[in-house]
Amino acid sequence: MTKPHFTKKQRIVLSVLTFFFIAFFIHLFIFRTAIVDGHSMAPTVNDKQTIMYNRLSYLFDSPHRGDVVVIKRDEQTYIKRIIGLPTETLSYQDQQLYIDNIPYRQTFMTDERSFWTHNIKPTYIPEQYYYVMGDNRQNSRDSRNSLGLISKENIIGRAEIIIYPFDEWQVIY
Repeated sequence: MTKPHFTKKQRIVLSVLTFFFIAFFIHLFIFRTAIVDGHSMAPTVNDKQTIMYNRLSYLFDSPHRGDVVVIKRDEQTYIKRIIGLPTETLSYQDQQLYIDNIPYRQTFMTDERSFWTHNIKPTYIPEQYYYVMGDNRQNSRDSRNSLGLISKENIIGRAEIIIYPFDEWQVIY
């Protein structure tokens, strides 16, 4: 049995088609992009930036406190930070976050003004739900108000990288 012989042109076409098939597969099933609309995650992610998020990140693992996640709810997409985990009780008193009555330092936030928020009475987070907030606490639609607690099934991925504008490229923490 002899090997099929391809011309140089056929190999190039085959290589290009393979590349596009792999890129399409990765885009369809693993990495997607989203454009940020609003200032609720500033200064971490800003209005009009394009982010890339990983759709497989929570397939075998659960979201962790501090993760910046992409949420799909009511045909809207939101980008928020996970603050409270399932079965915890969260509260905010005098600009201090408490998790199960223990003060929690939010090391992922560097802008002290971002912490400013109203007091939050103790809120129990049931199994399979998360408490999310925007990093710009004074200007965010999140679990404190109209979004409420977020079901794990509504979390569609973890925000990984700011990819546009190109001069603002960075990993999201």
